[in-house]
Amino acid sequence: MFLKISLFLFAYLLGSIPTAYWYAKFFHGIDIRQHGSGNIGATNSLRVLGKKAGIIVLIFDLLKGLIPAYLARFLGLSEDLVFLIGITSILGHIFSVFAGFKGGKGIATSLGVILAVSPIGGGVSVLVFITVVYITKYVSLGSLLAGLAFVVYFLISNGVLNSLSYIAIGLLLLIVFTHRVNIQKLMHGNENKLGKKV
Repeated sequence: MFLKISLFLFAYLLGSIPTAYWYAKFFHGIDIRQHGSGNIGATNSLRVLGKKAGIIVLIFDLLKGLIPAYLARFLGLSEDLVFLIGITSILGHIFSVFAGFKGGKGIATSLGVILAVSPIGGGVSVLVFITVVYITKYVSLGSLLAGLAFVVYFLISNGVLNSLSYIAIGLLLLIVFTHRVNIQKLMHGNENKLGKKV
């Protein structure tokens, strides 16, 4: 029990590291929350600080989801717990204890978790994301459809509805929740496109 609790706590604290905020503060002397979209994530880092910052934040945020899930699997925990510990790291990113319980939208961290749980499913998500963003230039739409693609793949590959399937659906709902404003903007045609300064 102590091991499980420790892993959940580790996942939350690691996920809570506000990579974009700290990077912008230490290397550029700005508060990323006051620039661009105000989001603490890779996309806003890319828009405000450039490609190098966007890539660095993306990698670190991805690892925040990947490391706890892989560690849980290495220590022999069940697949359900591996997935849930990964979800906890995503919650840490969204509700960061180091940033006033405010954070990013959790896409890069979600990808890290997805890659740990299902590498093929992660590959499908990345392919869908790249394709949608390339065609539409909407990162938010790419993120939403990538999350949906993962769930569809996961349900098909599992063959039956089980606890893992419900966790995957929960992850999709979490992604939808963090993108609720973006969904409204997409519906009204005023969502920011990739490459556009905000």
